Amino acid sequence: MEKDNDRKEEVSERDDAEEISLTYANKKEVARGGVLGLFIGLAVIVPGVSGSAVAIIFRLYEKLLYAVGNIFKRFGTCVKFLLPVVIGGVIGFVAGFFGVRALLSLLPFAIVALFAGLMLGAFPSVTDQIKGERITPVRVLLFIAGLAIPVAMTLVSLFLTEGARSLEGLTVWHFLLFALLGALVALTQIVPGLSATALLMMFGYFTPLMESVSLSYWQSNPLVFLVYVCFGVGFLAGLFLLSKGMSALMKGLRAPTFFTVAGLSLGSIATMFFNPEITAVYSSWAAGASMLPDLIPGIVLFIVGVIVSYMFVRFERKKA
Repeated sequence: MEKDNDRKEEVSERDDAEEISLTYANKKEVARGGVLGLFIGLAVIVPGVSGSAVAIIFRLYEKLLYAVGNIFKRFGTCVKFLLPVVIGGVIGFVAGFFGVRALLSLLPFAIVALFAGLMLGAFPSVTDQIKGERITPVRVLLFIAGLAIPVAMTLVSLFLTEGARSLEGLTVWHFLLFALLGALVALTQIVPGLSATALLMMFGYFTPLMESVSLSYWQSNPLVFLVYVCFGVGFLAGLFLLSKGMSALMKGLRAPTFFTVAGLSLGSIATMFFNPEITAVYSSWAAGASMLPDLIPGIVLFIVGVIVSYMFVRFERKKA
């Protein structure tokens, strides 16, 4: 009986390996994995940017889910596949934290318009996944539900008072909350169209977490490292469990899942123009400030983003 079970496990592992190859064909493929990681890192900083949506464009989404969900089963192979993504993610987060955040403070509308254009131009890569599928009432409802989720998240993040949160005077319950928050942020990395930034803003912890990344803050509040640990543990556990769940959905309910993903992706693009930093620009317009310094570069960068992203999607289609 034990030998039969061993044979079944070997066959199962062999079937998985044949089903999804995690080997990069060449250096260009490795670079694509790194660029994917770059966008995943940026997604934590820039409202509305979805790293998993970029993974769909690069046709690496299902491989990414499989690699994360099976890392203990095929450790060496999965780590080799994920390493460029992780390195790119670190670079993307650092670049986003120090570079994009600075640009957002100078030209918030224009920079968000650029990223919105990039996401919109890439949207056909999502609709490619449901091309030829029947449009049923249930699938339409799933699309509408997907559309509503990022809109609801953004509305909540706008109306909740973010400044009410603090990383000081924390209790055990706060650390459990950060573990849960880490798992929820993992969900935004697994499900295309969900924004980690919007989620953190919704709970009121985006600005406190961003402001805590400084030597002076660490010296005055060393317990913040425990916040990072709890958040990281929750994130990694959530990433592992949710990727397995999403992989199962992709196998069993692929078309309904992608109808929902299409709604999530489109909804997240619209909500990019309604994050707190952009609403501050709208308030200045209402107060009498000129719109042109924001609108002209914003429109130009939006068009550039759409064209560049769509051309990349067409290139990927030809390769496929």
